[in-house]
Amino acid sequence: MSEAAREPSERIGVGLAALGRPAYINVGRAGALPDERSVETMRARTGAVLDAAYAHGVRWVDTARSYGSAEQFLAGWLQQRGHGDVTVSSKWGYVYVAEWRVETEVHEVKEHSVERLREQWPATRELLGDHVKLYQVHSLTEDSPLFDDVELQQELARLRDSGVRIGMSTSGAGQAETIERARTLQVGGEPLFSAVQSTWNTLEPSVGPALQHVHDIDWHVLVKETLANGRLAVHPPERLTRIAQRHGVTEDTVALAHVLAQPWADTVLIGPAGVEQLESNLAACSLRLDHEDFDELATLASDPATYWGERAALPWH
Repeated sequence: MSEAAREPSERIGVGLAALGRPAYINVGRAGALPDERSVETMRARTGAVLDAAYAHGVRWVDTARSYGSAEQFLAGWLQQRGHGDVTVSSKWGYVYVAEWRVETEVHEVKEHSVERLREQWPATRELLGDHVKLYQVHSLTEDSPLFDDVELQQELARLRDSGVRIGMSTSGAGQAETIERARTLQVGGEPLFSAVQSTWNTLEPSVGPALQHVHDIDWHVLVKETLANGRLAVHPPERLTRIAQRHGVTEDTVALAHVLAQPWADTVLIGPAGVEQLESNLAACSLRLDHEDFDELATLASDPATYWGERAALPWH
């Protein structure tokens, strides 16, 4: 089915990075959460967001082993609600080590090894079962040891051959180079990867041509950090605010409509910390931007190195 033929809400996925743990880097998250961020409080908040998203027709949820208790929260919600039509994408490679602390030096530790895959995939599968249709290498980079680790590649290929789609998420100014290297990786005479989850937003659109390329060869393209970790909603550029005022909507709605307008964007991820943020985000599904809007939005693109430097400086809170 072409993107034009799908309902906009069918292209939205809810990401749980901001809900599965007490601290994260998203700007505007802290004010949307209750002062108490116990496990049970965050479990309830996750359920409320998922209930509201489902009521709006959203059927995709994105999570990861490193998102604190997000997989457990999602598994409990699926079991309680009995929704058999929800697709889950998850990721392996990072371990959450903060032990539910907000203030800590290290929140997660990255390791792309066959040992970590063998540890994390069974845990995800046990919790989420057949809902998991896409399993991704978390934050793959061009210099990842995965590209030279034949044993790890073969382990992923076995998972691919069992019917689970294999993808990767990307970050940093070198996203396009990582995608190109992954695109050519074959195991057993077949491409290992057939999906990618990349950062693309109004401030950082540089990976767009690479995403168009893999979309054209039938990769599933997911877009993450669509609001620049909340910066486009909380600290929007003046020009973005003017466009939002012209349409009578909020800045996050315009920024997300910009992503939804990209023909290669199969699944557009949002990361609300509450139902109010979710509702504002979902207003993008009914907003149609015009040529003048697109021309203005194109002027907001920043230098990728500058963008990623600023993102790296965002505090966990």
